[in-house]
Amino acid sequence: MRRLGNTRRTIRPARGSRRVAVAAGGAALALLTALPAQAQPSASQGQAPSAHTPGAAAPHWDLKDTGATAVRFRGLAAVDRHTAWVSGTEGTVLRTTDGGESWRNVSPPGAADLQFRDIEAFDARRAVVLAIGEGEASRVYRTEDGGTTWTESFRNTDTRAFYDCLTFFDRRHGLAMSDPVDGRFRILSTDDGGRSWNVLPDDGMPAALDGEAGFAASGQCLVASGTKDVWLATGGAARARVLHSSDRGRTWTAADTPVPAGDPARGVFAVAFRDRTHGLAVGGDYRADQPSPRAAATTGDAGRTWRPATTPPPAYRSGVAWLPHSRSAALAVGPTGTDLTTDSGRTWRTVDTGSYDTVDCTPDLGCWAAGEQGRVARLES
Repeated sequence: MRRLGNTRRTIRPARGSRRVAVAAGGAALALLTALPAQAQPSASQGQAPSAHTPGAAAPHWDLKDTGATAVRFRGLAAVDRHTAWVSGTEGTVLRTTDGGESWRNVSPPGAADLQFRDIEAFDARRAVVLAIGEGEASRVYRTEDGGTTWTESFRNTDTRAFYDCLTFFDRRHGLAMSDPVDGRFRILSTDDGGRSWNVLPDDGMPAALDGEAGFAASGQCLVASGTKDVWLATGGAARARVLHSSDRGRTWTAADTPVPAGDPARGVFAVAFRDRTHGLAVGGDYRADQPSPRAAATTGDAGRTWRPATTPPPAYRSGVAWLPHSRSAALAVGPTGTDLTTDSGRTWRTVDTGSYDTVDCTPDLGCWAAGEQGRVARLES
């Protein structure tokens, strides 16, 4: 969406053959769901000391020193507790393979003028990153060697298109979405892991509402679950909607959500699905001086209908992720804090007050968050 000033789902490695390390992360997540309602104080913005009360036996966001304090990271792809990729302003892409203790700048050359708002990672070596913007500013790059080299696999040549998010169903099949062109959201498709892309026909896409668009805020306005299901979150129009496709983007249905819209700054900013049926939506009004009532909703029928959270987050939230191996717990993040739900999104409570834009969790019980001033953190106990 063009109006969001500074504004995922990661493709996991094959897991049947690898061991899942759960001890450290499991302790943190178990403690997190038992936290009292009071918010845990976080480390002050832009600093890297521990983000919890000294001596408190509670999990917390442990800020990592990325060395990129001038960059805002809205793209995040967590591979596991040790490996994560982040992408952001100034054409920046960073990667860690040691749990955030050190970061390698793997930015594509010549990309300093681009904004990388979404990144999807297959493992520590292979990733696909999306640059957003009007016309040729929207691009896709792919690496197969940990970011040592990159190949530009797509450059938008339609001045009417503006790409916001991308997602993958598996290592081969993925989609990217653009704000409406000729009255319908445009969908880009790949079946070779992001090496090549094609625009899908739009005859299966419902007409967009007046002013409707996506928010390139966290890489979570387009998310997939399973091999064929994908959801697209919108805002900016009279109603905030979530569109669903069960055939990899060929045909779509649209559903209204109770998240307020009616303004270019309001709507659903992120969705997350723990399976093809149960999902969460978060958003609000991204302007700091505006309230964000009813900023979260839930679905239990694959997005056909949405219900408002009875106790939503207290402010705008741009990212959301289910906690691994949980059927009821999830985290939502935004510039004013992190909120936790333990009842599948019906009620939320603030557990941290640090600023983050996006969040991602992995099956080995690793949770990562990223945001402004080079902030990247991992959940620790």
